[in-house]
Amino acid sequence: MALRCCVVLETRLDTDRIRAARQVIDPVFLDTPLYRCEALESGLGCAVSIKLETANPVRSFKARGTEVVASLLADQASRAAVCASAGNLGQALAWSGRGRGLDITVVASRFATRAKLDRIRAWGAGLELVDGDHETARERAAAIARYDDIRLVEDSLDIETCEGAATIGLELVDTAPSFDTVLIALGGGALATGVGHVVKALAPEVEVICVQPLGAPALTRSWHRRRVVTTDSTDTIADGVAGRCPIPAVLDDLLLVADDAVLVQEASIIAGMRMLLDHAGLVVEPSAALGIAAILEDRDRFAGRHVVTIVCGSNVDLDAYHRWVGTAPLHRS
Repeated sequence: MALRCCVVLETRLDTDRIRAARQVIDPVFLDTPLYRCEALESGLGCAVSIKLETANPVRSFKARGTEVVASLLADQASRAAVCASAGNLGQALAWSGRGRGLDITVVASRFATRAKLDRIRAWGAGLELVDGDHETARERAAAIARYDDIRLVEDSLDIETCEGAATIGLELVDTAPSFDTVLIALGGGALATGVGHVVKALAPEVEVICVQPLGAPALTRSWHRRRVVTTDSTDTIADGVAGRCPIPAVLDDLLLVADDAVLVQEASIIAGMRMLLDHAGLVVEPSAALGIAAILEDRDRFAGRHVVTIVCGSNVDLDAYHRWVGTAPLHRS
């Protein structure tokens, strides 16, 4: 294997800790499928490889981070934690907590995807629903943590969530054939800063591009303006990345590892979901199609490149999915 240049990045993340994280993450979440999907390429005009983060018990990458969090909590006197979640983090923390005998509470918007809420309950966590959006849930989770004196797990702010996600980057640079671009869904920033850190440290020639919906642009706008920009609301089907208030420390990390941040339209997200269904046989949630959407909106930019896109989640309400992509509903038993 060719030696890779190692670039030291002054982010909150640490490559040695990221390598150590692999030792505490359940192997069921590691070494996820990575393959070139030639069926997508004629419609996109570039070579496309998929890193499939949905082939695990919680159907998203989030458990890489919650496994690190839970491994630390298991050794502490207080074995309880609370988080706010649009759904995927809550499922992941519930799964990781159940395996270690932790008491987990998840706060979510009552308007969150029902399938995600149902699975949080199924994994044994307590679930509190709030009126309002994810930022409202974050405020309530913080209040519970203060009142009960328990660990507040804050996605993207807590370094464990970023460094757990960063193990995806290790797998990319260690196992992928030559690629020159990685497209990463951008929400709170854990996935982008984690994977971006590793890629820029170990394969600095690879372009790191973050992708966010036009209807939830806060962190992308913040990256371009190099300061935190908030929005009053969001309007996107990609609920997993629909934040309004970027975290300053996360933005600082993102500014060091991302080469670009782009916004995509809802129609492109839906078209990306449909392409992943038709050409890759994958049912994904909208956030997981952001990378494909970015290629669809700027084919000339990616022409002739080898692009890796991280398919980050598949927790989707099937009725909504069928409305979006126009397929006939599945028969329910």
